[in-house]
Amino acid sequence: MTSRSTSFALAGIGLLLAACTQSGAPVSTVASDDQATDRADGRDWPGFGRTEGEQHFSPLGEINASNVAKLGLAWSLDLPPGNSATGPIEVDGTLYFARFYSEVNAVDAATGKPLWKYDPKAPEVSGVRLRQGWGSRGIAYFNGKIYTATQDGRLIALDAKTGQPVWTTQTLDPGDLRFISGPPRIMDGKVLIGNGGADVAAIRGYITAYDAETGKQVWRFWTVPGDPAKGFENDAMRMAAKTWAGDWWTKGGGGTVWNAMSYDRATNTVFIGTGNGSPWNRKIRSDGKGDNLFLCSIVALDAKTGAYKWHYQINPGESWDYNSAMDMALADLTIAGQPRKVLITAPKNGFVYVIDRLTGKLISAKPFVPVTWAKGIDIATGRPIENPGIRYESGVATISPGPMGAHSWLPMAFSRQTGLVYIPAIDLKVTYDDRGITAQNWKRKGGLALDYAVNPTIAFPKGNEDSASSLVAWDPVRQREVWRVKTPIHFNGGVLATGGTLVFQGQMDSKFNAYDARNGHLLWTFDAKAPVIAPPISYSVNGRQYVTVITGNGTSGGFLGSALARYEIDYRTQARRVLTFAIGGGATLPAKIPHVVKAIDDPDFVSDPTTEARGSMVYDTRCLVCHGGGVAAAGTAPDLRMSGAILSQQSLDAIVHDGALVSQGMPKFDELTDQERSDVRQFLRAAASSLRKSPPTPKPAP
Repeated sequence: MTSRSTSFALAGIGLLLAACTQSGAPVSTVASDDQATDRADGRDWPGFGRTEGEQHFSPLGEINASNVAKLGLAWSLDLPPGNSATGPIEVDGTLYFARFYSEVNAVDAATGKPLWKYDPKAPEVSGVRLRQGWGSRGIAYFNGKIYTATQDGRLIALDAKTGQPVWTTQTLDPGDLRFISGPPRIMDGKVLIGNGGADVAAIRGYITAYDAETGKQVWRFWTVPGDPAKGFENDAMRMAAKTWAGDWWTKGGGGTVWNAMSYDRATNTVFIGTGNGSPWNRKIRSDGKGDNLFLCSIVALDAKTGAYKWHYQINPGESWDYNSAMDMALADLTIAGQPRKVLITAPKNGFVYVIDRLTGKLISAKPFVPVTWAKGIDIATGRPIENPGIRYESGVATISPGPMGAHSWLPMAFSRQTGLVYIPAIDLKVTYDDRGITAQNWKRKGGLALDYAVNPTIAFPKGNEDSASSLVAWDPVRQREVWRVKTPIHFNGGVLATGGTLVFQGQMDSKFNAYDARNGHLLWTFDAKAPVIAPPISYSVNGRQYVTVITGNGTSGGFLGSALARYEIDYRTQARRVLTFAIGGGATLPAKIPHVVKAIDDPDFVSDPTTEARGSMVYDTRCLVCHGGGVAAAGTAPDLRMSGAILSQQSLDAIVHDGALVSQGMPKFDELTDQERSDVRQFLRAAASSLRKSPPTPKPAP
């Protein structure tokens, strides 16, 4: 809550800043040689969220609400197939980005001219780790070096001028099943990196800090306790172990730091967001008992030593794939008449949290999407007020949001100009069913196969099938919605807020939009000829402001591929491009390549429901995460219903068993038996047959 006088004061500041920006002057009057601080002038964008506070806000105002209609394409750069849902960075007139599996590219930020490229050949050396994750989500810059992390666990420092490796270190142990897809962060002269894998393997999360100049490990913080018989690394793990039950360490635990980190330079504090449990089902993971620290938590650490300072657990005893790995924006707000240093986050569970970043005490929490799993958050205890039955006590529970989250990894933005948070929100529900799954009969499938110890079925809310997402402007002081714009389908792009009173966001329908940050009015739109889900950035070169975004569907955007069929997103034909805009830009794009979802001809196919049912089980645990539910991939990977590989067992075996396409990002599954490979081929042929009989009817975009 805030007083009326405080509210009017904030509004007045917003109007004053808007006036300054629309005149063309940047909002920030603080020039700094260190472009990583939140108060830097915005000339560069050196990290995933631009600054250490992860605000995804640029103070630049040359492009503003008054002239954004004149924004045009300055240049574009075509990219090869492979994940392009990644956050670029820019420093001193050079744009850097990592496409596919951490292939780092450097181009001239004003012209798009390629300067250098470095390919770590991650697919070829990732082995089984290639089965999870879709490639790099981002990179970082510090002191003349670009930092990238690879699927196989390497952290690499490159010379920013030449692209040559300066040092490389392996952050994962040989033979473990972790992988890396998230961007490194630079904090206190260190480069920090976590990892993922808790959805599919016995993973115990951790984050590691390395000296940014040498690559030498400085500290490591484990997020969940290990085997008590082996002792604990520190008092924090000893404390956390008291919140677990059974033999949790044999299941892994989870709590991976796969995405979000922030840094408060004033207190030299690192904030990490931790992931879900491994497996999801607490009944299996921890005998159904305990809060299971530090799952689904925000943990504050000393940046110098990695020592624990405090934690706030978003979902005690997490059991729904809710996690706190979404971006955490640091801000200074006036709340109830008092200045507060806060951390703002909108994690998967559907609430916006405002937390005192000095103490970890919850200030407020309110839902920004429909929430059915909880009545609210108890401010006194910080704990959620859970609704009965949500832990599928009777075996089944239907709740909102679903495991894709009310907010996925694509970042929100906090505007220092308006004081608002802009969230790419998702509204999906899920039914969890663990009937027949017990601690006695559950055993991991192994090999990084999807296995949550509960069966989730994701669905669209009734009547909301065409627009189950939105861009939400949220006041974190008064904890209320200011405006909301519906966006197509269930997945929308990362957000950029600028000092020009603008919010930029891309969409699955190929639109890249600019909204008035104050009221959500659409001020400008551009047809990108391809989905735009990657987070945009803004920077200045030779006094001219640019906005850059990369097109192409990737990562988890294609998970519910059948819902995206109307957008004709194909792995082989969709346009993956770097698009850079400036006032007066006049470049154009070629027409979109037409794509028709048409099944491969297979005149010899004969249905065998028993075999197809077995093949479906193989597909759902090994293939679905990339090739999509219902074998509709929507651009993340090839649509196998259209692939000639399914016509020949020999061809399919060469890919699946022998690894013929590993270099292109297709992992091999050499542990599958001849029967399992035959079963999955029969299932894929059946899916193609269904498509031939009932081809999709084009539907207009919502």
